[in-house]
Amino acid sequence: MVSTNAEPEAPGVDLGRLADLSVTKLHGVGPKKAKGLASMELETCLDLLTHYPRRYIDRSKQARIADLAEGEEASVLVSVLTTNSRRVKGGKVMVFSTVGDDSGSIKITFFNQAWRERQLTPGRQAVIYGKVELFRGQRQMTNPVVDLVGDKTARIIPVYPQSSKSGLHSWDIAEWAAEILRRSVPPAGRGISDPLPDYLLDRHDFITREAAFVGIHQPESMAEVAEARRRLVFDELFRLQLALVLRKRAIERTETGLAHVIDGPLLAGFTEGLPFALTSAQDKAIAEICKDLARPIPMHRLLQGDVGAGKTLVAVAAMLAAVDGGHQAALMAPTEVLAEQHFAGIRALLDGLTVEASNSLLGERPLKVELLTSRLGTADRKRILAGLLTGDIDLAIGTHALIQENVMFSSLGTVVIDEQHRFGVEQRAALRDRSYGDATPDVLVMTATPIPRTAAMTVYGDLDVSVLDELPPGRTPIVTRWVRAPGDLAQAPEELEGATDLEAMWAAVTEQIDQGRQVYLVCPLIDESEKLEVASAEATFDRLRQVELDGYRLALLHGRLGSAEKDETMELFRSGQVDVLVATTVIEVGVDVANATVMVILDADRFGIAQLHQLRGRVGRGEHASSCWLVGQATTEDGEARLEALVASTDGFELAEVDLDLRGEGTILGERQKGRNDLKLASLRRDREAVGQARQAAIDVVDADPALEAHPSLARELQVFLDEADAEFLLKS
Repeated sequence: MVSTNAEPEAPGVDLGRLADLSVTKLHGVGPKKAKGLASMELETCLDLLTHYPRRYIDRSKQARIADLAEGEEASVLVSVLTTNSRRVKGGKVMVFSTVGDDSGSIKITFFNQAWRERQLTPGRQAVIYGKVELFRGQRQMTNPVVDLVGDKTARIIPVYPQSSKSGLHSWDIAEWAAEILRRSVPPAGRGISDPLPDYLLDRHDFITREAAFVGIHQPESMAEVAEARRRLVFDELFRLQLALVLRKRAIERTETGLAHVIDGPLLAGFTEGLPFALTSAQDKAIAEICKDLARPIPMHRLLQGDVGAGKTLVAVAAMLAAVDGGHQAALMAPTEVLAEQHFAGIRALLDGLTVEASNSLLGERPLKVELLTSRLGTADRKRILAGLLTGDIDLAIGTHALIQENVMFSSLGTVVIDEQHRFGVEQRAALRDRSYGDATPDVLVMTATPIPRTAAMTVYGDLDVSVLDELPPGRTPIVTRWVRAPGDLAQAPEELEGATDLEAMWAAVTEQIDQGRQVYLVCPLIDESEKLEVASAEATFDRLRQVELDGYRLALLHGRLGSAEKDETMELFRSGQVDVLVATTVIEVGVDVANATVMVILDADRFGIAQLHQLRGRVGRGEHASSCWLVGQATTEDGEARLEALVASTDGFELAEVDLDLRGEGTILGERQKGRNDLKLASLRRDREAVGQARQAAIDVVDADPALEAHPSLARELQVFLDEADAEFLLKS
């Protein structure tokens, strides 16, 4: 049980005080150095104290020059012996330096880095990291990484991230961090306060925050670094999860929801009338959603599932629960193509279902589903707006046109947002304003881009999460192959690597077309680009018609086409009048043609894992076996790893973990939050366990103390790391 007794004020200096102190209060930080620090976004003492070392030099385990072998990559602590430079052909400068330790010396060479001569003056200490090579019988490193560390006598030397443009060195940052600690930690200072409740320190066997800051900046051993990092990683994740859980609880307190009917005839009739059984994952997700809908608190839930996992059926169930209770539902899609496809599919699914007429004397009427997009004609738009206002329309499917000012629902109960990675406060308010009812609609956000559990708890931490992690029976497996050939078909003559595999690919493609199947062929760009050597959809389209696919029916689809032309092209493909659709990534999401069995992706190494997986998911939707061909020559290790991962697995959740490991969390988190609460030390890859610990700790604290009244130091800390208005909303709602 978490105690709700007010905690005593933590003694000492809290992070808010450090956030108020400018770096100019530190010894030696004048206007020039302050400007250099500002260029690294280090403007306060808190910024400096949370600017953590990127690595450490353990002098007791440091490599010695005498032991370095050819071909080995090594990090060596050295003193600069000599440095000189000379100009070479083309006017460029080469810098040569000889560095040494107590075991010997090694030459290091830099191409076109004239500033190295000023950096590597004799007597300076540095850590060099690079690959050892032999040149004329002597060992050397070319363009190694260099960190100047100053004349440090400590056994463990921290090496800090720095910018060459700032004019600062690692030892500068180390000295300022040490000064902050000297002035904060006893005996010179009052100590650094610790906002964590004692029970959390005990539960996770954490050291104090003060010990953690000392251990991360001035460690006596690498074991001390590990303990310091473990505590500070938790602090970062805990602050973030506190904000997310507080936001979720604040919305629940401040918004009134609808207690929906979850055992009504519509929902029961829909599920019983399906010609197939739902998967256990779908059953579980529907049960979770219905539990939310039955509560008088607005639902804010994320439904994430792999391509083809059946998210739409779950979404329809959520919407029917609203209609069962006498309300309306809406599904908002990001594009008109996807909205139109949802409309056609959902209308077919609900065909034959009826609802009680508003006038009981009229008995029942057919369930009414309508499409609202910006392309509607004036008469149809007026008709639909009137039906939404009177309540005669039960389900509205559309784009952002659904939340325009002139759209009003009689009683909007449930909203489904498809493929919107974030659905913010502004959109929620807009939806609430679209309904004459006082209650906030329940919101279900769907995504077909699986993300790892740790990222889901961070990106969507203010939402409950349901997961569809199994595919319905009958989905045909997709075999993926990688053709290691240039993505630009015109640049792939017979003698190049991959030519034989290309021939095999075209043979497989034409065989499928001859059997009556259809093909997608995706190019990353519309026009030729000198900057990026990638295939152009238009040039590829022209070539395919004349060479590889001469005699077959081809169509071109890309984002620059007008809406009517796009619709016409897609309809021709859906109806089987086009054999091969040459397209850009406009087909990435939502396009569903069961007869398409082949996906060819040119320059596949230019795409990310999630996008490749989405594109591959356009096939394998019917009864016929399907294949995906990735064409490209990966030029980096990460590029090769991405394509190999796609070949090895069709599991979107497994691929999401690979993606997290390859790309890091930055690109996955995107614009998750604004302000100071970005993760500086914590990593969703390395710290998966800590994410879960921080999430549970945040839930425990907030559920016992919703306004953090018993945890004033935690409340102050949130105000430091969050936007002030946001913090006030979270803590006072």
